[in-house]
Amino acid sequence: QVQLAESGGGQVQAGGSLSLTCTATGHTMCVSAMGWFRQVPGKEREVVAGINAGGGTYLRDSVKGRFTITRDNARNTMTLQMTRLKPEDTGVYYCKSDPPAGPLCTESYWGQGTQVTVSS
Repeated sequence: QVQLAESGGGQVQAGGSLSLTCTATGHTMCVSAMGWFRQVPGKEREVVAGINAGGGTYLRDSVKGRFTITRDNARNTMTLQMTRLKPEDTGVYYCKSDPPAGPLCTESYWGQGTQVTVSS
C-alpha cells in the first residue's frame, strides 16, 4: 500500500501564497502520476494540477500563472506552490497518486486532505 500525507495548508489573505507538500510512503514504487484535487462543500472534487513520472505537468485554467506543481522523486514528494491566491481557491486539497502501467500496482491512493482558506 501507499500512504499519502499532505502538509502546508492554512489560512491566508487574498493575494498571499501557500505551499502544499504531499509525501508518499510505503510501496512508493506504485506511485507514478500524482496530482492535487480540491473540494468545497456541495461540489465534486476537481483536479487542480497533475504531474507525471517524467515531470510533465497539467494545471487547470483557473490556476495557470499562479500555481506551480513539482515533484522530487528521490524524496517521494510533490509540491504545489500557490501564489496570488483568491477566495475561490478555498477548499480541502487532496493529494492523489496513480499506479504505473502493469499488473503489479493497480490502485490509486488519496491523502486525507488539507484545508486551504483564502479570505478576501
